[in-house]
Amino acid sequence: MTGVVVVGAGPTALLLAGDLAADGVEVTVLERRREESPLTRAFAVHARTLEQLDARGLADDLVATGTKVDEFRLFGSVSVDLSELPSRFPFLLVTPQYQVERALLARAEAAGAAIRRGVRADTVRDDGDTVTVGWTADDGSSGSFDAGYVVGADGHHSTVRTELGLDFPGESVVRSLMLADVRMTDPPPDVLTVDGNKHGFCFVVPYGDGWYRVIARRSGSELADDAPVRLAEIAEVARRVFGTDFGMHDPRWISRFHSEERQVTAYRTGRVLLAGDAAHVHSPAGGQGMNTGLQDAANLGWKLAAVLGGRAGDTLLDTYDAERRPVGATVLRLSGGLIRAALLRSALARDARNRLARTVLALPPAGRRVRGLLTGIGFAYPRSSGDHPLVGTRMPDLTGPGGARLYEALRGGRFVLIGPDEPQQPSSASAFLETTAGPYRLVRPDGYVGWAGDDPAGLGTALARWGAGPAPLSPEVHP
Repeated sequence: MTGVVVVGAGPTALLLAGDLAADGVEVTVLERRREESPLTRAFAVHARTLEQLDARGLADDLVATGTKVDEFRLFGSVSVDLSELPSRFPFLLVTPQYQVERALLARAEAAGAAIRRGVRADTVRDDGDTVTVGWTADDGSSGSFDAGYVVGADGHHSTVRTELGLDFPGESVVRSLMLADVRMTDPPPDVLTVDGNKHGFCFVVPYGDGWYRVIARRSGSELADDAPVRLAEIAEVARRVFGTDFGMHDPRWISRFHSEERQVTAYRTGRVLLAGDAAHVHSPAGGQGMNTGLQDAANLGWKLAAVLGGRAGDTLLDTYDAERRPVGATVLRLSGGLIRAALLRSALARDARNRLARTVLALPPAGRRVRGLLTGIGFAYPRSSGDHPLVGTRMPDLTGPGGARLYEALRGGRFVLIGPDEPQQPSSASAFLETTAGPYRLVRPDGYVGWAGDDPAGLGTALARWGAGPAPLSPEVHP
């Protein structure tokens, strides 16, 4: 029997598999595609996701593959400045999804995760003690895996979710969105170019390697996903919106799709959990899809490892649903609001939208809130009554007196205790990072505060609650 079977091999699945394997969990990934796709739907990596990748030693190399955007315009005219974000990554990174997948795949395989391509999961049966996954390979062979837990990260049409019989309520937001990767002879000067009018909506972003992603919709178009789509149709929308089609040519990928807003009713059912698009889908507005899935995985991996390693009880996994499902719901509302606002046809309505957006962004508290939601750094998890106000909040990167950074200390799925001095009582936090002021803070492996207090007396209870098993202090972060 294997520890965990992960169904799907997209970014969410690969980050999760890498985390589990790095913690010594036997993990098998099943992916129906035989080859990695060179094409991509996602292209935006937000600040919070980069922080999570930093905690895995991947962020700096990934940043080198793309383009940093520290300011962009919503609706073509509303400036959103990211340069003052309280993060080591005060920008949006534009890079193809396959760059993210390659980095995560290399990490997962190096840690020992077994990636089985050309294998489709057919059935999922949870008998209470184990989960059995029936599979069929593209060579005609078949069999099954017994696992302690199964994670469905197999996308919008998730077999795992269907096998569980879970509802996936929601609705179609907009039909006949067109998507293409193209070359351009006269590309726009801005890194992100987006606008809309009564004729339609168009979005252009460079990958940095000579290819450009274009998303477009012609007003009033309600064609089905399988209706033919030609580059000329996309170029026409661009000309009507921007006054030019930028010399689009040689598309390597064109498709038509519809955008849906759906969220599964439970992220956990017994020994089966859902993450990424298997749990939530939404419009492409705001570039939230891949980012939300990666943060699902960052929340879940260390918890599964703690349960399978005997450091925590099975109920720890209930916190995955309690913490991540509200985030997914917020992302659905945010991306849905953005796409609806972008598709307004009335000039009067678009003018009112722009004035309202500028006003909100100019107000410091509201502007911080919007930027926090867009970039992911503003999300916090629920805390219990009596908890310190910092509990559940994202911990920004800190540097100790010796120069060690918090997100370096988190690598390897470790907990980090931050405080003015190391408590005298034995601590099973993986590392201690000294700071000159502030309360003691126990930072979970996903970078969120699990416990805080001026008196370390409550630390032991928090360590037991979160499954922070004994581990030696790391000399690189211990002053």
